[in-house]
Amino acid sequence: MDMIITNAKIICETEVIDGTVQVKNGQIADITPGRSHIPGAIDFDGDMLMPGLVELHTDNLERHLEPRPKVDWPHGAAILAHDAELASAGITTVFDALRVGSITKQGSTYTPYARRVASEIMDLRAKGALKINHYIHLRAEVCSDTLETEFAQFTPEDRVGLVSLMDHTPGQRQFRDLGALKTYMSKKRAMSDADFDAHVDHLLTLRAANGDRHEAATVAEARRLGAVLASHDDTVAQHVDVSSGYGVKLAEFPTTVEAAQACTDHGIAVMMGAPNLIRGGSHSGNVAAHELAQLGLLDIISSDYVPYALLSSAFLLADLWDDLPRAIATVTANPARSVGLMDRGVIGPGLHADLLRIKRIDGNAVIRGVWCHGRQVG
Repeated sequence: MDMIITNAKIICETEVIDGTVQVKNGQIADITPGRSHIPGAIDFDGDMLMPGLVELHTDNLERHLEPRPKVDWPHGAAILAHDAELASAGITTVFDALRVGSITKQGSTYTPYARRVASEIMDLRAKGALKINHYIHLRAEVCSDTLETEFAQFTPEDRVGLVSLMDHTPGQRQFRDLGALKTYMSKKRAMSDADFDAHVDHLLTLRAANGDRHEAATVAEARRLGAVLASHDDTVAQHVDVSSGYGVKLAEFPTTVEAAQACTDHGIAVMMGAPNLIRGGSHSGNVAAHELAQLGLLDIISSDYVPYALLSSAFLLADLWDDLPRAIATVTANPARSVGLMDRGVIGPGLHADLLRIKRIDGNAVIRGVWCHGRQVG
């Protein structure tokens, strides 16, 4: 929990300095320029020292819970594997995304699971089994039957720090292109054409019956749980106007420049996915993250479905902007502050010693050490 790191290129909020960082009791105690000659100091040999990554929106846990369609993996093993994978990717704080809002239609794969998994995560955390910091991110599906019932199972003591208002009604927002949705569902759930048509019809029926009520319930539940409210897949300025009225502070993956600009105008932080940035575009045909970055409309990056992409995307932005501290903030300080975590995301006295040792090799950001609260976890 106590250590001295020296001969490091320290990525601070606005500059990079060659210096030394002292850690005591899992917190950053001091930052000084120059090299320390105290015995036992860890010599970084000129490697970069940066804050641990803060991940707000990841599908990674669900991938471990269901590694193949209809395969329900033992949850404890899945959570531990997820935790270890994120630690190895430099993520020291994660908001584990869990869906609330299920579909009761016979044969549906969208069944309740969030309450059980959240309890299992918190139990493993209480027993000291996890390497990194875990919070809960509830993704509220308005096209569902059971949203209100599932929300009622959570309390303000459950570390729910983020609630996303998700509307995956076919034909709008993320899935304006029904062809893209069909491709996604045929691969994800092995749906036939007939199954897909029935799925779309059922979602449209659910939206008409429950959508407005579920939207209002989600806004109220976020307040009750003390969580930050996020919008998802805003497409037009009108969507953002509604989001702003709800008190949304964070926009996950706006699909157009129009929506991203409206978010910025309303003071809503814009988050985009690292895979979009690295691949050069959205797999759903929506706006490219690099276009928003070039327009100054990008604040936060999420790994989405590839954990290591979070670090890689930060250095891609650093090259694009020619501003390393600004780029690193999109995966550290900015996501932390957007959800009210003011004790991490920056290398500064009194803050958590969540730290990464990074070396760039052939353009790749290579992790050479990971510390969470001053304890080495990778």
